[in-house]
Order: sequence, then C-alpha cells, then structure tokens
Amino acid sequence: MQDIANAPLTGLRVVVCASGVAAAYAGRLLAVMGAEATLIEPPQGAPLRREPPFLDGSDDVSALFAYLAAGARSLVCDLDAEDGRAAATALLSDADIFIDDTPLADRPRRGLDEAAITARHPDLIHVSVLPFGATGPKASWKAEEINILHASGEGNLLPNGLSIELFPERPPVKIYGHFASLQGGVAAALGALSALWVRDEVGGQYIDVSSQDAALAVGAFAVQRYGDGQVEHRVERSFRYGGVLPCADGYVELLTLEQRQWEALVELLGRPDWALDPALADNLERSRQGPAINARIREWAKVRRVADIVAEGQAAGVPLAKYNTPLEVLRDPHERARGLFAPVEIEGLGALDMLVAPFQFGGAPLALRAGPPALGDYGRAGRQALPAEA
Repeated sequence: MQDIANAPLTGLRVVVCASGVAAAYAGRLLAVMGAEATLIEPPQGAPLRREPPFLDGSDDVSALFAYLAAGARSLVCDLDAEDGRAAATALLSDADIFIDDTPLADRPRRGLDEAAITARHPDLIHVSVLPFGATGPKASWKAEEINILHASGEGNLLPNGLSIELFPERPPVKIYGHFASLQGGVAAALGALSALWVRDEVGGQYIDVSSQDAALAVGAFAVQRYGDGQVEHRVERSFRYGGVLPCADGYVELLTLEQRQWEALVELLGRPDWALDPALADNLERSRQGPAINARIREWAKVRRVADIVAEGQAAGVPLAKYNTPLEVLRDPHERARGLFAPVEIEGLGALDMLVAPFQFGGAPLALRAGPPALGDYGRAGRQALPAEA
C-alpha cells in the first residue's frame, strides 16, 4: 500500500475525459502519485477500450487501456444529454484537476469549454490536451500518433544509427506505440502540477497543452542545430563512434563522452595498436575518424557475448549496457529491485505484470491501486447516484 511519503498527491481528485493517449496518460501519472482518478466515459465506453492489441486470452481487453486506466474509476456520462452533463458538473465540483481532450467544436454543447468550466469551477485546474493545442491555426485539426510524430520532426529523423546502416532504403518510420502522445501526457501532468503549486495564491487555471509541442521538445538538439544553420538528417544522426553494437548473441549500446571513458574503452578492447595512435588522444580527431573507429569496435564486438562485454565494460568504467527484450526487462534484477513492475489484477485474466511508474518518491516504489475499471463501476449517471465520498 502507498503512504503519503511516496504518494504525494494523496487526497487529490482528478477527473479525466480522454479519447486519446495523451490525456489518459496525464491522468495515469497523477493517479500513480496517489491522486484519485475518475474517467468520464460515454455509454459505449472510451475509444481506448477498443484499441488493439488485446491482452492474451481476451478478445476485448485492450492492453493500452489496461495500462492507461489502471487504478482509476469509471463514470458513464452521456455528455450529449442533460443528465450526463449534470453528473459531470457534480463530479467536477469536488475535483482538483480536470484533464480533457474533447475536440474544440464539441466543448460548448457539452459544457466543457474554457469559459463554462471557469465560471462554474473557479478553483479547478482545467488541462486541455489536444494534438496541436487549443489555440492557433491547427487547433481544430485531428491527428493520430503518426501525424504528431512527424509534425514534431522526430519521425523524419528515424531510423538512424545502426538501423539506417542496416536498412538504408527504409523510409521515415514511426516509433512503435504512442511516443509523441505520451510526451503530451507528460507535459499535461507537469502543467497540472505547476498550476496546483500556486493554486492557493491564484486560484484555478486553464492550461493549453499541444502534443506536437511536447514531442518537439524531445528533439531539442535538432532544433538547436537548425538555429545554428544545420538541418539534421537521419543518415547523419548518430554518434561518431559507439552507439548500438551487434554482438554474437544480441546487442549493446556504447556511449563514450569523456576522455576517461575513451581510455577505459581502449583498455576493454585490449589496447590494440590502432587505438593507441597518439592522434586519437584528441576528442575532435576521434570524431573525425568515427566511422573507422566504429568499424574496429564492431569487429571486436561481433564475436563476443553480450554478458561478457557488459560485465567487463562496466567493471572498467565504460558506459555500455545490454539491449533487453521485453521479457528480459520484466525479469531483470535491476527493474525488480526498483519495483518498476508490479502484478495487477485484470478482470477475467488474473494478475499480470505492469509498469507502475518511471520514477519514485521517498526512495520507495510507487504502487497501483488496481487494474483498469469496468465500464461504469463508479455509477451510471441518471441511473445510480454517485457515492457519498464524491
């Protein structure tokens, strides 16, 4: 069980109206920090409930929804009907944060526009999360993950490094999953917490989050280089030497940024003559000779086992690590020791390991209250009164 030491948002009430990943993930981040999260869903359930892939053994339990909604409750509200809007208003009256990704055109008739929310709930922190934000020429645009990823510039920089070397003809691709939308969710959660920090002084605030802007921030170096007059391209987006190295039984990633790390790498390689060239003592010269250095390192790595390279390299102070498969991540002692994963009960499927959170508070792992909610487990608006504690 969580306690206030590592669940700093205990007692906070968050309402989430989400059809997409960004808003749902923002609510998930706040919930795992101790907040009580309630999902407002239409009678047919949120679209995320029907998003594949589905968990093994089930034809209708979305793995994505199970993760994003873990620990939350579900209130069915038909926001196109008067009783549904009334139920949502009642819920928001006792909430601290409201996270919403309803399209702008639909907000006024559902009572979710900025002006209506501010008038009814002046102390509420209202977070709008849309692909391109709620203001500007693209505010009304729809977008899927692939659109946001490429609109942020990150998609054009993929694949790169070893991938572009192995597959030079491959076109720009989308990272698997919902990378850009998750960045939007992080920005929304941080925006909500920032507003919460000063709420006693300024009252409620309206926060406008663009997932495109959030994903753009990930490529800050590319933006910086553009400002310097350079246009970064996926073919050139790689470390001069190091990066992902193929080994006899898998892959490792190597990154040497400091002189001492280069010297440790030379020792790990067995002090070969080419690495002892006095010219390579200079970092700029190493960058210039990067492709040739990488060819030597890869030749050395391809006949060695990952476990041996990692053990010897880390003992020598070389910053490298193994690329794990998803199953290996779940079984890794490091992840287990940090409590990154925990068994979560999924109705009809039993307990499954789920990522809890990528951070900790108070030096202890966070916890999930429960798995994803059944549709309407908080009561169905117009049919059943909300619990007294709401």
